Amino acid sequence: MAENKLTWQSKLVLLAVLPFAGTEVVLDCDWWAWHAAPVAIWTIGVSVLLGLVTWKLRAATPAAAVTGALITASLMFSTVVVPYAPWHSALVPTLAVSLLAFAVTRAGRRKKERLGTAEGRRGRSASQVAANLGLAALVVSNPVQSWLMDSRWAPHHAATQNLLIALAVAALAEAAADTASSEIGQVLGGRPRMITSFKAVDPGCDGAISLAGSLAGVVAAAVVAYAGMWALGGGWRLFTVSCAGAVFGLFFDSLLGATMEERGWLNNDAVNFLSTAGAAGFALALLCAMH
Repeated sequence: MAENKLTWQSKLVLLAVLPFAGTEVVLDCDWWAWHAAPVAIWTIGVSVLLGLVTWKLRAATPAAAVTGALITASLMFSTVVVPYAPWHSALVPTLAVSLLAFAVTRAGRRKKERLGTAEGRRGRSASQVAANLGLAALVVSNPVQSWLMDSRWAPHHAATQNLLIALAVAALAEAAADTASSEIGQVLGGRPRMITSFKAVDPGCDGAISLAGSLAGVVAAAVVAYAGMWALGGGWRLFTVSCAGAVFGLFFDSLLGATMEERGWLNNDAVNFLSTAGAAGFALALLCAMH
């Protein structure tokens, strides 16, 4: 009942992500269509294809597939490098998030169904996709990147080395880490414990963590961070910063779940969106500390 009362938060997440990402895609697509048509063709084509595959696999609802395609296109346009190759863009870490989520969601599904914690057969909703991937699209967009480089929030050495992309990679890695931690923890983690009190609770409780689930989350974060480093450059510094940000966001997610969500103040979409924001914020703090 409390979750239903907080559906406005899911709508707010969609409102924060979709108009911004949609505007970015339209403007960037128009610009690249005139200056380098292959960039626009590859970006829109691959994004639409991924959306269709996700929908056909029942990993997402039709609205969620459209949302994912839009966010993927926004991420790809924001990370174009010349000479252009689609695999040297945010497509690779975004694809890593999707593949990891698909795999861990289906792992041990029968046990999750017995526990009553399995994801719905129709897949993720549009608000869930926006909550997990939307923050990455926002922080890597040209307006936000320009603002960060012109402000005192980002150290000059990080901006010139293009390491600000680590913020988006950290957000993506956190999304994968959160999903892997929750899904694998329910299958292999045994009796989880609350992050705030360490009391044993039932699987699926907000704010519950387990050793197996946490390790799975860290591994997932490292996989996405490495994918981001390989595709986008930035070297091991980008990997370290984005992976550390993701791990911070993973436990921040559990803390929000045990406090704000458990009390009915936040719903799951809001928690996921804020957790990816926490991952990006921690990554930015690490970049500043490295100055």
